Amino acid sequence: MDAGKRQLLDIFNGNRILQVPYFQRSYVWDVPQWERLLEDMVSISVPNKPYFLGSVILKQEPTQTNSLVGDIRTIIDGQQRLTTLQIFFRVLWLKTNNQRMLPLLFRLMANGEKAMQHNHNDEAMFDKVMNLNSLDDLSKNTDRISKAYTYFKENIDESKLDSQNIINNLVFIGIDVAQDEDEQQIFDTINSLGVTLSTGELLKNYFFKRDYNSYKKYWEDVFELNDSVKEYWDGEIVAGRLRRTMIDLFFYAYLQIAIQDISSLQRASTTSPSKVKADDKIAFARVDSLFQSYKDFIKDYDIDKQALLEDIKEYAKIFKENIDKNIVNVDLTANAGIERMNALIFGLENTTLIPYFLFILRNQHNQTERNELFDYIEKYIMRRIVCGSTNKNYNNFFTSSCILNKCLTKVAFEKATTPVGNVNDMPNKHQIQSAFESKVYYNNTATSILYFIESKTRGSLQSTSLLGLKKYSLEHMMPKKWRNNWGRLATQAEEEERDRILLLIGNLTIIQQSLNASIRDDSWQNKLNGKKNNGLRQYATGISITTPYLSKLDWNETEIINRSKDLYKKAIRIWSIDSDSNTTTAWD
Repeated sequence: MDAGKRQLLDIFNGNRILQVPYFQRSYVWDVPQWERLLEDMVSISVPNKPYFLGSVILKQEPTQTNSLVGDIRTIIDGQQRLTTLQIFFRVLWLKTNNQRMLPLLFRLMANGEKAMQHNHNDEAMFDKVMNLNSLDDLSKNTDRISKAYTYFKENIDESKLDSQNIINNLVFIGIDVAQDEDEQQIFDTINSLGVTLSTGELLKNYFFKRDYNSYKKYWEDVFELNDSVKEYWDGEIVAGRLRRTMIDLFFYAYLQIAIQDISSLQRASTTSPSKVKADDKIAFARVDSLFQSYKDFIKDYDIDKQALLEDIKEYAKIFKENIDKNIVNVDLTANAGIERMNALIFGLENTTLIPYFLFILRNQHNQTERNELFDYIEKYIMRRIVCGSTNKNYNNFFTSSCILNKCLTKVAFEKATTPVGNVNDMPNKHQIQSAFESKVYYNNTATSILYFIESKTRGSLQSTSLLGLKKYSLEHMMPKKWRNNWGRLATQAEEEERDRILLLIGNLTIIQQSLNASIRDDSWQNKLNGKKNNGLRQYATGISITTPYLSKLDWNETEIINRSKDLYKKAIRIWSIDSDSNTTTAWD
């Protein structure tokens, strides 16, 4: 990678074709960007000093030996500003009747062809604007290229602009990328410059180049059919410390599925390994190098691109129809199935479950068996959350164990989670009792446990409906700062014991709205009834795991422990497994 200052004549040098990736996003600049650029052009028309206009990143592409053009570059970053500059100059030169400048700057010396080739969405209109011989009226057109042209046509005051000064003074941060360098890594490295490009977009251009028919068949109809479809795939979630789009989540999930069994994807005549090596599986599981992983996977294992695209298309349809990040904002059914799986994934921020979930949806067609499996997966996830079991091995477990071994039934998955003592084991009743008896839960974990118990135990005759998980906040029934309004205890040991017990799950509830700060640490009666603002009786009534306790005249350590026992019994009932019947705990 070579970086440094570049002038406009370095970028458009007369012997270089600049290609906007054919399936890149359309031109999107609007009035604020056009206005800023025009102001900049006016400001550098007078003083004779350099003016930086951002970054331009170009990637070297191979050229044919008999080509008239010796240099072809793909525009990785700079599409918007280079497009706008050419439209600006086209209008300025039409206004000043300076037609000789266009071929000198924006066309090739060898044959007079345009020096910049646009994507399939903008190509026709961009070419039309750049070939205008007069200031035609394009104001009725709705595309952004035409709108940019119309803006400059209406706002350029040619008396304030000097095109030669602009050409001489414009300076870019130029970055030239070699053929074998990874675009995704470059984007990550320079992200501070505001460059954003999804793995989906990188893959789109990698798969299709300028093959429109294949693009339409395998990509447009699936990922870009209309605005609603685009909005779905562009939707973002927070996964760990990263913000990721749904399309990136899909391509990550698909790769984790594909590498478990590649027999149907390889070329018939391949001499490549028939199984993905363990080290490669580890490398391909890295989120930060997903685009490079796809390229390495296809190259190193001789993957048939058409077979891969067919498979991607089928999985993408299933993903779009079933994976719903908005489930956390709507009421949740008590019945095992797709909705509750989505709640496990997005409510608990457990996206490592997506590949296995997607694999089941594609391959298990018996709905009864599928829902039995989903129900058991929920039991597995929730019992482990209750017990504080690690989720660090989930990615490997759900892919290299569950997908590789085709765990498509409850029985198969149950085998994968035994024997006890395995890092992926199913916690037993004693472990769950111990957790409810002593474990401290915080924020999202506590809210999720209570919400999932509530969603399974509330009766059909509840007076209020259960909202989405993200609609609830967590509240301590006895406040942490109880000393302010609950009275002191006889001994320090008793107070320390209260401090411990009030952190248990029996003292936690979910409510629709956070309590006002003025009553959050108030006495039990004021917390229940509120003062100027509503209290727990208003915000927690209808929550079946809490309502019976709102009639208590006093809230103390005994009540907290009793409620912890009650929650334990509910948890064991809704997340029961066969081995529970062989075990009895002190809380049963």
